Amino acid sequence: MGGKVLPVLVVALAIVLLWYLGTAFLNWQTTVDRLTRAGGAPGFSEILSQTMQAERPVLPAPHQVVAELWKTVVEMRVTSPRSLLFHAWVTLSSTLLGFAIGTGLGIALAIGIIHSKTLDKSLMPWIVASQMIPILAVAPMIIVVLASLGITGLLPKAIISTYLSFFPVTVGMVKGLRSPDTMLTDLMRTYHASPTQVLLKLRLPASLPFLFASMKVAVAAALVGAIVGELPTGAQAGLGARLLAGSYYGQTVQIWAALVAASVMAGLLVWTVGVAERLVLKRTGAR
Repeated sequence: MGGKVLPVLVVALAIVLLWYLGTAFLNWQTTVDRLTRAGGAPGFSEILSQTMQAERPVLPAPHQVVAELWKTVVEMRVTSPRSLLFHAWVTLSSTLLGFAIGTGLGIALAIGIIHSKTLDKSLMPWIVASQMIPILAVAPMIIVVLASLGITGLLPKAIISTYLSFFPVTVGMVKGLRSPDTMLTDLMRTYHASPTQVLLKLRLPASLPFLFASMKVAVAAALVGAIVGELPTGAQAGLGARLLAGSYYGQTVQIWAALVAASVMAGLLVWTVGVAERLVLKRTGAR
């Protein structure tokens, strides 16, 4: 256990050290200017101290972000619009809905592709090409079109999450469904197994490791899509709304706290998919 934890701790400490160095470097000039305008000739230690506790720093120090997280997660009521947990739940709701739709769509497309050469030749290039369009360009169009149809709230953000999450699932499942050895598929045919039986008894069980690997990528992409979907809507709640509010008022500490919260959420979502993977593979006897 120690052999696994120690490298992680070393990397984490290195990141924190570099973060503090970056904080001092990026906030140095603005701190010097502020102290000079206040009068006097500030010394090195005073400037260094002030760079670590600036009210609106260019780059906040780690302890400032931790303090903001403590205030908005622990000290605030969960139902308060100032609570980071409140905003995280709003983003999580659209993330999970988009992830569920994207996973289902990806599996359905993959099944269609492996059973139809026409879909394989015609649909797969378009699926790949769809990911060439930047999500920041697609999101406002989706929001505007759905709003014109009277569809607002959770669903538009979930659709943007779906747009990002279906692709890795589709690609992973196509690879997984085609992974069984040719001898096994030929054996199933000698037993006069129907395409549905081959799919259910051979292809789907063999594709489970590929599915869960792609789902780990998809759930993180779904979170990104949910946050991006909150930006053009002018949403009042969600981590994206928190980022927008912080940028409007120059609250960089608030921005970084929301970013850290989004990172933690992504890690927990990927971990949850990993737990589900271990349980399912253990139950099915797959490796």
